[in-house]
Amino acid sequence: MTIFLFAFVAMLLVVAGMALGAMVQNKPLKGTCGGLNNIGMKQDCTVCGGDDDECEKEQERQKQQEMTAGDLAYDATKRK
Repeated sequence: MTIFLFAFVAMLLVVAGMALGAMVQNKPLKGTCGGLNNIGMKQDCTVCGGDDDECEKEQERQKQQEMTAGDLAYDATKRK
């Protein structure tokens, strides 16, 4: 029973440390390198609909917004 409690407390400390690190860095979380394209679901992307040019334009727009606004929120439901 003591080993279980020790392992549980150790895992809680690890998760709390990762959460604290994410909060202190104050950066948005990023996805993996793969994405929908690697599993054949590229056309299901709600942001670009599978169009690579649209994705690049959207990423550039987000970078511009980051530099000017400083707001870390992004509303994927709005399309321009």
